[in-house]
Amino acid sequence: MELEQLKQQFENVFKEKQGKEFFAPGRINLIGEHIDYNGGHVFPCAITIGTYGIASKREDSLIKLYSENFPELGIISFDVGDLDYRKEDAWTNYPKGMIRYLKENGHEIQHGMNILYYGTIPNGAGLSSSASIELLTGVILQNLFKLELEELELILIGKKVENQFIGVNSGIMDQFAIGKGQKNQAILLDCETLEYEMVPVELGHHKIVIMNTNKRRELADSKYNERRSECDQALKELQTKLKINSLGQLDEATFNENKFLLSAPNLVKRARHAVTENQRTLKAATSLKSGDLNGFGKLMNASHRSLRDDYEVSGIELDTLVESAWLQPGVIGARMTGAGFGGCGIAIVAEDQIDSFIKIVGASYNEKIGYQADFYIASISDGAKYL
Repeated sequence: MELEQLKQQFENVFKEKQGKEFFAPGRINLIGEHIDYNGGHVFPCAITIGTYGIASKREDSLIKLYSENFPELGIISFDVGDLDYRKEDAWTNYPKGMIRYLKENGHEIQHGMNILYYGTIPNGAGLSSSASIELLTGVILQNLFKLELEELELILIGKKVENQFIGVNSGIMDQFAIGKGQKNQAILLDCETLEYEMVPVELGHHKIVIMNTNKRRELADSKYNERRSECDQALKELQTKLKINSLGQLDEATFNENKFLLSAPNLVKRARHAVTENQRTLKAATSLKSGDLNGFGKLMNASHRSLRDDYEVSGIELDTLVESAWLQPGVIGARMTGAGFGGCGIAIVAEDQIDSFIKIVGASYNEKIGYQADFYIASISDGAKYL
């Protein structure tokens, strides 16, 4: 849907013309998976697939929200003074949480507003549509109500909405990437200290292809919590001898010398993934800075193998896509991205090979899994902003 059509739709839905336009991207993580809660480094970037918003301020205290993705739900309304979580308010709990916590932080939001949302992120794909809605709402509120807001405050409020309002125990990466994203740059983020560095991503004649398994990530939440507790247990057992606050503080040599402290084989595997993935992420940033795209691709492949074999979060759908991608000409590297158990993989593919890549990988996936995967070509975009 084009922006002009969205503006027309805003007029149709809310019977007014004065809407301002905003955009917040989705995100992919190039490498560094399942280590944000282990005190390691992640390497995400914002992408050109995301969420658009058209918004205007009202004179009364009513907040009216409408999503072009869920037109059957119509306009969902609530008062600016009534910001409790309600299951029946569906997707609007994400914007509602942002409004609530911004007000609790002392920001003046007394009036209502009309907002139309339209997301180009496929539902359940693991490209972080929820954080995209949160940060989009944040920049809309900042603009309409002239709020004095640091970017980091919005990012932390988005995470708080996810953790406390919605109840998902996720890390900071999604909101950080969507808030801080810059065109053609990835963010090397230390999840423990929030120190970060922008790293140029020069892909030359290559593009990022997102491969969507079209398997909803049903298992992701329960397995995610299980992996977190396994890592916490591994950390506790290592702390009987080592002075560390997180698995991310270990290098591979120290881990290998001390893994005898771990009481079960699965704890060794989980901790080994956290330690090696953190090292891979640091090496990946170095590879990109020195223009070594092939070195970066090899690290992506190694990351997927670790997620498949040591962390055991990929599953047959993601493995089928990624392993098929590895065999195609023009592919620099491929891996799953996000929580796993469905969702998406990413591949870096030579532009002149993309059509045949999609055809062959799509056919082999369909043959083995029994339904189709979807493919999107993404560029690295700026973070959430007023257009």
